[in-house]
Amino acid sequence: MAVDLFAIFLVVTQSALAGSIAGRQGYDAAGVEVQISIDDTSGHNDTSPMAYGIMFEDINHSGDGGIYAEMVTNRAFQGSNWITGTVPGLDGALIVESENPSVPLGPVLTGWGPIGDVRMTLNTLHPLSDALPTVMQIDVPAYATGEVGFQNFGWWGMDVRPQTYTASFYALANEPRYMDNSTTFTVSLRSNLTGEVWASTTLDTLRLPTLDYVQLNATIENGVTAPNSNNTFAITMDASEVAGQTFYFDLMSLFPETFRDRKNGLRKDLAEAYVDMGVKFLRFPGGNNLEGVSVDARWKWWETIGPLKDRPGRLGDWGYFNTDGLGLLEYLEWCEDMSIEPVIGVYAGFSLDIYGQVGTDWPEDRMDEVLDEALGLLEYCMGDTSTKWGAMRAEHGHPEPFDVNFVEVGNEDWFSATYPYRWNAMYNGLKAAYPDITIISSAFDENDDYTISLPDGTIWDTHHYEEPQYFISRFDFYDNWQAETGNEGVGVFLGEFSVYQVDTPSGVVDYSNPPNLHIFHPRMISALAEAVYALGGERNPNTVRMSAYAPTLQNFNWYNWTPDMIGFTADVTETVLSTSYWWQWMFSRFTGSKSVPIVPTSGDFGPLYWSSQWHEAANKVYVKVCIKGIALQPNADCHSSSTSTIPRPFLSRSTSTCRTWPSMPRFSQPTIRMRQIPSSTPTW
Repeated sequence: MAVDLFAIFLVVTQSALAGSIAGRQGYDAAGVEVQISIDDTSGHNDTSPMAYGIMFEDINHSGDGGIYAEMVTNRAFQGSNWITGTVPGLDGALIVESENPSVPLGPVLTGWGPIGDVRMTLNTLHPLSDALPTVMQIDVPAYATGEVGFQNFGWWGMDVRPQTYTASFYALANEPRYMDNSTTFTVSLRSNLTGEVWASTTLDTLRLPTLDYVQLNATIENGVTAPNSNNTFAITMDASEVAGQTFYFDLMSLFPETFRDRKNGLRKDLAEAYVDMGVKFLRFPGGNNLEGVSVDARWKWWETIGPLKDRPGRLGDWGYFNTDGLGLLEYLEWCEDMSIEPVIGVYAGFSLDIYGQVGTDWPEDRMDEVLDEALGLLEYCMGDTSTKWGAMRAEHGHPEPFDVNFVEVGNEDWFSATYPYRWNAMYNGLKAAYPDITIISSAFDENDDYTISLPDGTIWDTHHYEEPQYFISRFDFYDNWQAETGNEGVGVFLGEFSVYQVDTPSGVVDYSNPPNLHIFHPRMISALAEAVYALGGERNPNTVRMSAYAPTLQNFNWYNWTPDMIGFTADVTETVLSTSYWWQWMFSRFTGSKSVPIVPTSGDFGPLYWSSQWHEAANKVYVKVCIKGIALQPNADCHSSSTSTIPRPFLSRSTSTCRTWPSMPRFSQPTIRMRQIPSSTPTW
């Protein structure tokens, strides 16, 4: 059969790859000679159409301050940041530090600063809504002159370059001090270093209401590129109009141009990096961030939909408050705009209860309540407009139902002793309502006390943060997994995996992250080992249906977990696509419809690893080859950080990437590491 043969080499070695493509059906490399069987179709298997995707949760400020394009930080004073630690005499972790020391996790003015002679405080007497009860009060003294107002410093700065920005805010006047006045607002982008105004828009003069808030909207047409991201968004007034008056503001917002021009949408450069990878699915909303640090703090999907003023947000699992501006509908539209499958995690009745403790389990006799939450979510996604939640989705601007084919029950539920009964309740209830949906289990045999019985048609989500040798040695792990475990009809989802530390003699991962062992950013040896593991999945498409590196996004200014696939700052020119990104870019873009056997006629796997797929429509065969090479020095990627001038109290602490994190049990939350980077592009 005449086909085009392509070879993709991922090499970590001091010398060039030995050998070359010798013909369309065979090659000799590194002492291994193999034959690719094209004409004999008996060994061809259908490949998985969902092989590579995205695992996303709001960790490392990957959502708020990350791919969610909102540029204003702390836009509605919903809550504050926090740090966990240990207390003598008590097991597990507790909240030991908070921005708001009087009311831990309470609202703060972090990220905001005054302009001119004004008094700036928080106010709960004039709430915007039940969901957003805290607003900012601005008092302008009678003797004020010139420009007065306030500014926001963004998520460690704001990217200013030629484009159209969309601004909005809610405002209310204090009636006893307002009388018969009118107000003119100006919104602007300006340098935090020099005060220079890059672009501005003045709104029409209006008389503000004194009972109900009014939302004001504006666009800012900007034609300049600021020299750095140390910029602010300002809302100002002329003191000659407002001296002696009091105003209330909430839900201040600024969006750049977004991915696919979606309102309340995604940051373009990060979204486009995902699209360019050729990913096929998005798993959301977590991760641990699904479960919550308490039962009440779990991801309540119904509180993440509708107008932003009606979304209360929630205490996230990773030390900062989540606005939930990136809510259920936005996740679904994310999938729609990228033409990928949603893989939705539903709460399964287990919350982490901060960290380091067993957690809180939903009682067995109340699992119907948890099931109802999940069924309501699916009705919102897929129900027609005659249903309660389908009608609400239409009210929110999307009358057409979404197509949901994959639902995951919980996250890493092997931590809980109760997953067997919770899994059964959720699986049976979901299947009864939606028999065609594929159900994914977040546990199988990880807990020493039980093994989950996985029905045919289900998928097991397995997570691994390991050494390079772990992934390379498990190249053939799934060759006979179904038969050996008695799960002939069960698939596997490599739901979270990455190389976490360098190889050690013991092979035991030290999750306290010592700098001589921990891999802070993906390296070539990381890409090599992860790619070998992925090749094992490609060779077993009947078993390994899906895979996703994790975590995918890291804000260099605040991160809880390393390594991560894509790093970024407010400046879009500083986005870094790691080595782990690029192997997935290659593998996901070069996939076929059939797996093709490769038979070694000389040599065998190790140090050479391979897989092959036939793209029937294009009549091409893709051969993917990895060669085990030399390891890099443990400290090769350590570098210090510098301190920004952006005034972000509590958040602006400077640290080093190579500092040792405190000792912790596996998968527990590390102390938050936040750092400000230099203006130059970071190098991995």
